This record gives sequence, C-alpha cells and structure tokens, in this order.
Amino acid sequence: MTEQPRSALIFGGAGFIGSNLAYDLLTKTEARVHIFDNLTRAGVHHNLEWLRQTAGASSRLQITLEDVRNSNPVEKAVAQATEIYHLAAQVAVTSSVTNPRHDFEVNLAGTFNVLDAVRKCGHKPFLLFTSTNKVYGNLGLTGLCATETRLTDSNYSGTSEEQPLDFHSPYGCSKGGADQYVRDFARIYKLPAVVFRMSCIAGPRQFGTEDQGWVAHFIYSALQRQPIVVFGDGRQVRDVLCIHDLIRAFESVRRNISVTAGQIYNVGGGMANTVSLLELIDRIEALTGHRLEYMLDECRPGDQPIYVTNYAKLHAHTGWQPEIDVSQTIMLLQTFWEANRELVAQHPLVAIEAFDLAGEIGGRAA
Repeated sequence: MTEQPRSALIFGGAGFIGSNLAYDLLTKTEARVHIFDNLTRAGVHHNLEWLRQTAGASSRLQITLEDVRNSNPVEKAVAQATEIYHLAAQVAVTSSVTNPRHDFEVNLAGTFNVLDAVRKCGHKPFLLFTSTNKVYGNLGLTGLCATETRLTDSNYSGTSEEQPLDFHSPYGCSKGGADQYVRDFARIYKLPAVVFRMSCIAGPRQFGTEDQGWVAHFIYSALQRQPIVVFGDGRQVRDVLCIHDLIRAFESVRRNISVTAGQIYNVGGGMANTVSLLELIDRIEALTGHRLEYMLDECRPGDQPIYVTNYAKLHAHTGWQPEIDVSQTIMLLQTFWEANRELVAQHPLVAIEAFDLAGEIGGRAA
C-alpha cells in the first residue's frame, strides 16, 4: 500500500521547538509543512524567515498567522493534516502567576480547540502534544541534601510517568489539564495522540529570557557580558535535553504509533545530563571563557528543587535515548549566538513580568 503523502501541521511552528521541527521536516523528508503561529514570542519572526529561505521555491511551506484560541482557523488548518504537532503555548510559570486567565485560555482552551478540530475532521491524524514536568509539582522529596553546588537526594532516581500529578502553579494546572484532555480524547475517540511531558529543552534558535529558556539565557548573558538574577540559591538541579534529540523523539513515537498511541511519556536528558544552575555557570565559563556574573533572589513560585527525567518508558517503546550531552548543547548554543549575535541582541534577555513578580514577592536581594 502506498503511504499517504505527509502533511505536517505545527501549531506554534515559528517558536524554538516548532521551527527546529519544521526545518528537520523540510530538509530530511518530503512532507508539506504548515506553520500556524500568532508570532507573539520575541524573535520568532526571524525563525519564520529562516524557514522561508529553507523551503525556497518548493511550495512545501504554508504559513497561517493565527491563534489557537480561535476555533475556526484551527479547524480549517487541521482538515488537511496527516500529522499534527501542538506546541503553541504560554510557556512561563511566572507569566501564569501574573496572568492566569491568559495562561488558561492559551494552554487549556487552545488545546481543546485543537482536539475538537481533530475529533471532527474524520481522518484521525497523528497528534503530538508537548506538556511539561511542572505537572508533577515539587515531587515531595524528603531526603534533600545540599552540596556546595547542587541539591541531592539519595532516594531519587528520576521521575517516571507513575509519579502522581500535583499542580503547583497556574501553568502546571493549564498544561496538566490539557495533557489529560489529550489522553482522554485519544481513549474515547480512538485518536492516535501522544503526550510528551518535557524537562529542560535547549539548543539553537532558542531566544532564552529570565522567564523561560534558562540554559540559553545563561549562555547568551555570559557571551554578552550581562549579569543575571538567579532565583533561589542556584543549587536547583535539572536534566537538559538538546533540541535535536527531542526532534528524534518526535519521530520515534510517530514511527511506532501502533505502540505509542494514547501514551504519555516523560522526555528529557536523564541522569547523565543533569546540571545545577551553579554548575551550568561554571561549565559556561570553562567552555566559552566568559564568566557569568549573577546575583541571588528569592525562589520563584512553583520552582522544583530537583527534577530529572526517567525516560525508560519511551526507550522501551521506541528505542529512543539522548545522544547529545550538556557540554555539546552549550557549544551548539554558543555557535548559534556567534552566527546570530546581532539577532539575539535585538531581544531582551530579561523578562519584565519576572522582575515585577520578584518585586511582588519580596524584592531583590542585595
């Protein structure tokens, strides 16, 4: 049987993850690519131009400037898609605290619009939804110990999908509610849908700010000799996954949809790619030769002391595992900055809302 020509619809396709996915599809497959984005995130119009240049005169790239909160254009876009990647979101915990209604409308109502359009379209396209590790709250770790540079817990070996949901912010609520909607629509309407609960993703074309995209924010700030604020004591630990490994994970679940349909997967760099904020600062200096200056402030609402992905389920179902380590990811970000330093410099490295919130919860430390 001849395989149906691929037509990939990417909600939020001009963003960091979406533009990397679109580039991969345009350069490695014959798929038609449809970008659906409202272009509100700083810098994403540059990604769109990059994708236009990549597509050239091929007519394989379609662009719709719209918002997932508007159901009619969502339904129109879904009608012709064979695969859908729902990446459009309000992505910052701090922004969700200052404006929870906007967070709800984009993340939960927007996701419902996508799901309802998929339900009604009739041809059941593959759907991948990107959720977040924030749906697990603070994990309830009780054995935390502090070394000079990081927090540890000898009883913690990473977070699997068996971890109970525990929403600790409006962002956690909206993304968690959305990923449960995806899971239930997959079950009740027999849709081939998959949820990724992602840890820290980093890599080229990420315009990181204080509010979101912390790895890129740290690296660009160091390279531009700009000091930053570290919220908390800097010993918080995360696992970092390079964007290129994430795109491979997308393809791994699509190829194995007979197994992955209806499933939720935790996706991240795992134990081998953990780093604390303080350790990342040291790594940046070692790899780039530039010391990142910083000052400390109070911990932000919803911040997890430690989060590390257990991706064993995804590996068992698809064979996927990370291939690019933290140091290589830092080097990829440095290379992107060196090739696009004027472009990066056009966009603020500090999120104004984050500064306002810091003032609301106690002000900056001296």
